[in-house]
Amino acid sequence: MFTGIVTAIGKISHFQPLEKGLRLTITAPGLNLTDVAIGDSIAHGGVCLTVIEKTDSGYKVDVSRETLNCTAGLDALGEVNLEKAMRLSDFIGGHLVSGHVDGVGEVVKFERIGESHELVIRAPAELAKYIARKGSIAVDGVSLTINRVSGPEFSINLIPHTVAATTLKRCRSGVRVNLEADLIARYVERMLNSDAQG
Repeated sequence: MFTGIVTAIGKISHFQPLEKGLRLTITAPGLNLTDVAIGDSIAHGGVCLTVIEKTDSGYKVDVSRETLNCTAGLDALGEVNLEKAMRLSDFIGGHLVSGHVDGVGEVVKFERIGESHELVIRAPAELAKYIARKGSIAVDGVSLTINRVSGPEFSINLIPHTVAATTLKRCRSGVRVNLEADLIARYVERMLNSDAQG
């Protein structure tokens, strides 16, 4: 589990094609790796991946073809939001995030408004039912509060710190982002779904 509070921006510095997937080398000078062991989970742009090897400047992870097909941003070199898995004693500064992406959204608008930025995203139709005004959503692994909803589109206000401390600063119209709906919203929908009852 994660909290959606990005602790460092890393970089996918190399990728090696596998038979069905990719092996990524992550450079992470800003992430404290002293307590990270082989087999530990780290979220990469909201995607939970397992550390398979540590390097001098970071570590390596394997990404399956299924994960690549369901997410954005892991198949190219560049910056990525990083968060180590939370411990039970950790402070939850964002909201509970599983690291299992529900869908890929598309940025409609990223516009500076005063000192902040408005980010408007179009979610996949099947994900829209989980998106609610003042609810939580993870965008590329960042825990954010939804301000407005209109059909499959939703708007978020990004404060300067969030823009500076995450890869969301690279958002432009047409950019694809990983979305994970709030866990509570998904469980409520499941409980209310009559097909789930025996």
